[in-house]
Amino acid sequence: MDINFNKNEDHNKLLVSSLRHKLAKVKLGGGQKRIDKLHAKGKLSARERISYLLDDNAPVIEIGAFAGEGMYEEHGGCPSGGVVVKIGYIEGKQCIVVANDATVKAGAWFPITGKKNLRAQEIAIENRLPIIYLVDSAGVYLPMQDEIFPDKEHFGRIFRNNAVMSSMGITQIAAVMGSCVAGGAYLPIMSDEALIVDKTGSIFLAGSYLVKAAIGETIDNETLGGATTHCEISGVTDYKSKDDKEALDTIKNIVSKIGAYTKAGYNRSTPALPKENPEEIYGILPKARNEQYDMMEIIKRLVDDSDFEEYKAGYGQTIITGYARIDGWAVGIVANQRTIVKTKKGEMQFGGVIYSDSADKATRFIANCNQKKIPLVFLQDVTGFMVGSKSEHGGIIKDGAKMVNAVSNSVVPKFTVVIGNSYGAGNYAMCGKAYDPRLICAWPSAELAVMGGAQAAKVLLQIETASLKKKGEEISEADEKALFDKIKAKYDAQISPYYAAARIWTDGIIDPLDTRTWISMGIEAADHAPIEKPFNLGVIQV
Repeated sequence: MDINFNKNEDHNKLLVSSLRHKLAKVKLGGGQKRIDKLHAKGKLSARERISYLLDDNAPVIEIGAFAGEGMYEEHGGCPSGGVVVKIGYIEGKQCIVVANDATVKAGAWFPITGKKNLRAQEIAIENRLPIIYLVDSAGVYLPMQDEIFPDKEHFGRIFRNNAVMSSMGITQIAAVMGSCVAGGAYLPIMSDEALIVDKTGSIFLAGSYLVKAAIGETIDNETLGGATTHCEISGVTDYKSKDDKEALDTIKNIVSKIGAYTKAGYNRSTPALPKENPEEIYGILPKARNEQYDMMEIIKRLVDDSDFEEYKAGYGQTIITGYARIDGWAVGIVANQRTIVKTKKGEMQFGGVIYSDSADKATRFIANCNQKKIPLVFLQDVTGFMVGSKSEHGGIIKDGAKMVNAVSNSVVPKFTVVIGNSYGAGNYAMCGKAYDPRLICAWPSAELAVMGGAQAAKVLLQIETASLKKKGEEISEADEKALFDKIKAKYDAQISPYYAAARIWTDGIIDPLDTRTWISMGIEAADHAPIEKPFNLGVIQV
């Protein structure tokens, strides 16, 4: 191994170490003191509930762990968006579990909480996955009600999705394990089956104080909407449990009896580990985002037996396309190549850039995967499409549009891993969040933005200095550098993978060594949902 490999390895392992430290902090939710208070009430925390519910020693992935990171600081923060979402196995059946974190503002809904819950429901709908709600929430966070209440993708959309999933035959089970108030009370009751924990669970449209204020009736919350009331008088809930664990055991029993699903039929053989050592990814991936490396070496450390059947190897070489298996699942891989290559025409193609021939190749490969019913995996490290007169005259916009069209209309499940750069229209063509990947995750080395920090800062600096000069103000070289550094620092913060994850532009930031698990579990989830429409590119310019 050369010195650069060792430097890269140290850098990337430090990024992963930082990721683990951040995750450990996130997992405390509102803090250990608040967790202790839950325990004193005989309740488990949101993460403890999910851990008890899911099968031991089975793989699990968390969606949106960093939701809300760095947001709402003026309100005390909202770790993990105040809700925990995981895909795992209950009695051997793959499910998605959504649990309100009562240690974060009593489980109140911030805007990002709503977005995260809708993302969980989207995953359940796309993949026909059973969804389990563990409810413990004080309802909408009133100081921000205008950002969570009335719009199409706000709080109310959740209940609309409850109804849609019910009509689709997607199993929904809700356990009320704490507060469940106001509009939030509809979620468990719109589920197929509802459980409630005695003495700690309660459901009502308005609590005792509001009832007193509204109609003058004096009543306590337990009589108003406790477990006995709803299991024996109103009939709102179906099961009464003495504590959290009994409620979770009941859910396990219900899930264990769910019938088999109709599979989409994605091809899977016996899984095999990569022959090349996956841990070498840390040394291959360069420390600086503008350095070159061979993406093929990354692919060899992600796929079974390190076996990759490359499609059109000598054509459009800034995108790699080909067939492989990941944990036994057949996949088609579309990956940006970050080495500088020379074509047979003697032209140089710069790594990370999509050229017309690369876009054309990717379009044809995506169509082939759709015809063969092979899931697609996109490995992003892209700076965008090639610019300049030669590219424009050669029809780069037309070829790029064809690739975007193919990605948009693909009917096989798509999975996106942001390895490095994810800039501009390259993000779109390589199946960014707007193009409906079933799952999209990022490595700690990822950057998502319209363009890189230095380039963007130069553009913004030019605009700023021109504006100052129009006002008659002179700017010294030192002032210009200080302004550049200020602009770049702000922009760099925004291109961080944590900034993207906080806003759920990605489903998570992961250790590169967990990539195979994410893709494998993602395809297994997708196998629950047979393809319902043919692949059709629509109208494209040839």
